[in-house]
Amino acid sequence: MGGPSIIRQPGTDRSNFELTNSLRSNFLAAQEDYSPPLSETNGSNVNGTDKERTRPQVSTWTTREGSDYYIPTIDWSLSGLLEDPSQYDVTVKLFYLPGASIEERAKYTKDAVAFVLKELKIENIDLLIVSFPGLTFDGDCEWAADKKNAVQGNDQEEIDSWAAVEELHSQGVVKRLGIAEFGSEKLSRFLESVKVAPQVDQINLKDCCNVPPPLIQLAKAKNVELLTHRDCTDILPQGTLREILGQGPKGAGLLSETKRGLDGMKGELTPQWVVKYTAVVRDRGVIENKGYFAVAELAE
Repeated sequence: MGGPSIIRQPGTDRSNFELTNSLRSNFLAAQEDYSPPLSETNGSNVNGTDKERTRPQVSTWTTREGSDYYIPTIDWSLSGLLEDPSQYDVTVKLFYLPGASIEERAKYTKDAVAFVLKELKIENIDLLIVSFPGLTFDGDCEWAADKKNAVQGNDQEEIDSWAAVEELHSQGVVKRLGIAEFGSEKLSRFLESVKVAPQVDQINLKDCCNVPPPLIQLAKAKNVELLTHRDCTDILPQGTLREILGQGPKGAGLLSETKRGLDGMKGELTPQWVVKYTAVVRDRGVIENKGYFAVAELAE
């Protein structure tokens, strides 16, 4: 091997736009499936009527199981891949979100992976990439980006959170591990402190055209594969999620706009994590299945 491969992965929409659009369309499709028939009301159009579809009752297209609330209801019988799981490369990227409990990251990790395994009906995934909040890879040049990255995040929190990822690897649930947005200094410190080293470092070069030479040298020495991506580091802001679930024209109508909660659930909403998964047919390089799961806490 002459050194680490630097693979620039193509993409169109940044993941935050892709995620929010998929959430909206998913909620709308579920509502339409359970929506009452078109009702006629007095109107002023050419036919003398104004037809509009009203939102169905929330309970008809969502499911509550104890303290968990599935939006929309998931029909697991429709899940799974078309071919044998051995024919796929499955990549999962887990985003720990700002404001969520750091102490709960072990649970977040296990829950996120469990959702993907259940959705695709597989027993393990090929690559799990973890994205920590507060890390970016941007600057006026690749050198500046690398230096700026060195003081971002919290090394100890990231190392402590990695234990849950290592456990999944030791159990055989995850074959390879990866991290995102680690420059040369952060990656060096991280490699010295963890038991199971990441085999992949995924970085966003939207503001830098080149990978910093120190990172290339370190990756080569430690056999870390470098990948590029176009994901947004702030993939699901709190305000965006509240808008998606709110009472507005593009909202799902679940969250209340009033303190008394007369028009929906009320409380403080905190996004906790987002997981993105992609299943590629290995021999053909075709993406067959791609999606997201997002979890938030509502403190009433």
